[in-house]
Amino acid sequence: MKTICLYFEIHQIIHLKRYRFFDIGRDHYYYDDYENERSINDIAERSYVPALHTLIDMAKENQGYFKVALSLSGVGLEQLEFHAPQVVDLLQELNDTGCVEFLCEPYSHGLASLANEESFQDECMRMKNKIKELFGQTPKVFRNSSLIYSDEIGAQVAAMGFKGMLTEGAKHVLGWKSPHFIYNCALNPDLKLLLRDYKLSDDISLRFNNSDWNEYPLFADTYMNWIAGLPEEEQVINIFMELCALGIFQPLSSNILEFLRALPKCAKERGITFSTPSELCTKGKSVGSLEIPYNVSWVDEERDTSCWLGNIMQREAFDKLYSVADRVRICTDRRIKQDWDYLQASNNFRFMTTKQSSVNINRGIYDSPYDAFTNYMNILGDFISRVNSLYPVDMDNEELNSLLTTIKNQGEEIEIKDKEIAKLQKKLEKLNSTSDEGEAKVKSPAKKRTTKKASAKKEE
Repeated sequence: MKTICLYFEIHQIIHLKRYRFFDIGRDHYYYDDYENERSINDIAERSYVPALHTLIDMAKENQGYFKVALSLSGVGLEQLEFHAPQVVDLLQELNDTGCVEFLCEPYSHGLASLANEESFQDECMRMKNKIKELFGQTPKVFRNSSLIYSDEIGAQVAAMGFKGMLTEGAKHVLGWKSPHFIYNCALNPDLKLLLRDYKLSDDISLRFNNSDWNEYPLFADTYMNWIAGLPEEEQVINIFMELCALGIFQPLSSNILEFLRALPKCAKERGITFSTPSELCTKGKSVGSLEIPYNVSWVDEERDTSCWLGNIMQREAFDKLYSVADRVRICTDRRIKQDWDYLQASNNFRFMTTKQSSVNINRGIYDSPYDAFTNYMNILGDFISRVNSLYPVDMDNEELNSLLTTIKNQGEEIEIKDKEIAKLQKKLEKLNSTSDEGEAKVKSPAKKRTTKKASAKKEE
């Protein structure tokens, strides 16, 4: 039986302000508050709110049948909590329907997985805890920023305890293979891989309202016929996109939400079900390992990391940012920690790209990639000087490594103690339940004796 895994991502760009060379050392606030508030409210009104209302209605109308997965970046969630809390309320309402699974991703929506394993792990654990705190779910499946994946990253994700991971079904990786199967990481077979069907996903997110497209207008029954017509052995159809595709990339006037609302009914008529990523990773069997030695993503035709690291400016900014990763990780200054999250966000590097792309890049305040690079490097210069004021550059590697080792050992000790506490709590609960049972048994014969005495008196 064919099943659809429908997944949406929510991330919000943090807009940086114009920051001049002469601001370095004098101004430590880097953000355009007006643009951040304006843009998040605009996207909430035009996309997130109507799209989430539709998903809630679909869940209620198709109780137990329709299922969907969502992931949120930590920086995006912070913006929603501050500027558009109604979106968080709708996410809570959707969670209450029981039809949604929340996945984990890097807190910053950054590129730490390509640079610093410890920073990457720290971000993932923070996001995991945030999802648990907000929605009461402990994520079992991981989604990296822009679906970035390689064998090495997969092994790191598996080591963090995740059972599955989403990535792109890139043609140059799959070759003759199909994305409609479950695979596993080449370096750790315990990690299942769900591969995005980029054609079926882009038919909705990119082409739906294109009147020059030969399939325009696209109807839900036509779309489901395509899925039903796939070879019988191809059972898993992964449709992944950004939530802002519903309302921003494809305007509401295109009837995109009416199309989405009709999908469950059309799927049911053809015997097609919906599944969450964790259901597929738990119940589904892998058909084999998939070797991906080089990084892939869901961006641009190349499906690689060249949109962030394709030119010398991007690599210079990237290397300079992550040169202080270990220092930031051991610092306790909350402002520096927050700035670190915001400066890591991948869109900062995307603005610097010189690549030609079929997708229009909105550079915001920047006139060119060189303008974006200059502004970012000015901010980065100030940020790094603040970090170095806490942990000077002349601090030798041995001293820094000693601090890192101490922190790591403390973390491991806390983890061991937490496990011991959990075991002791279970033992205590077991002893309490045994004690209650013993008391019940003691009371029970006494009741019987009382009953016998009462009946004896009655007979007299």
